[in-house]
Amino acid sequence: MRIGEGWDVHALVPGRPLVIGGVTVPYERGLLGHSDADVLLHAITDALLGGAGLGDIGRHFPDTDDRFKGADSVGLLKEAAARVGAAGWTIANVDSTVVAQAPKLAPHIDAMRDRIAQALGLAPGQVNVKAKTAERLGPVGQGQSIEARAVVLLLQD
Repeated sequence: MRIGEGWDVHALVPGRPLVIGGVTVPYERGLLGHSDADVLLHAITDALLGGAGLGDIGRHFPDTDDRFKGADSVGLLKEAAARVGAAGWTIANVDSTVVAQAPKLAPHIDAMRDRIAQALGLAPGQVNVKAKTAERLGPVGQGQSIEARAVVLLLQD
């Protein structure tokens, strides 16, 4: 078995939808990025790839490649999971945390868990998503960005 860890952060900007965990969250700003900037799915993707020893999201889906401009991060997550599976690993569980001062994410957590589980072919009980604030500290706490962390447990086939 192996453990993978992932982390991501994106700036909040006007004029973009806020997509977290594959779910569009109503808010006046969204995350800036080459793809849809889904900070949670990017952290989970990194955790999967890292746990399997396959590098990171930038190696597989570089932001210098126009194929990934505006990409749906659910598709990137599915592709990363397929690569992890091809390397001989099965996902046992995902545990993740989104750190955002606003908006309140609690009403969207179940939808995020379901979307992530569906994308990875897991039961919702194998996916955990937590939401925290930064207690008004740093760029996240000042509402300038949102970050996410994830860990995954992989089992060898």
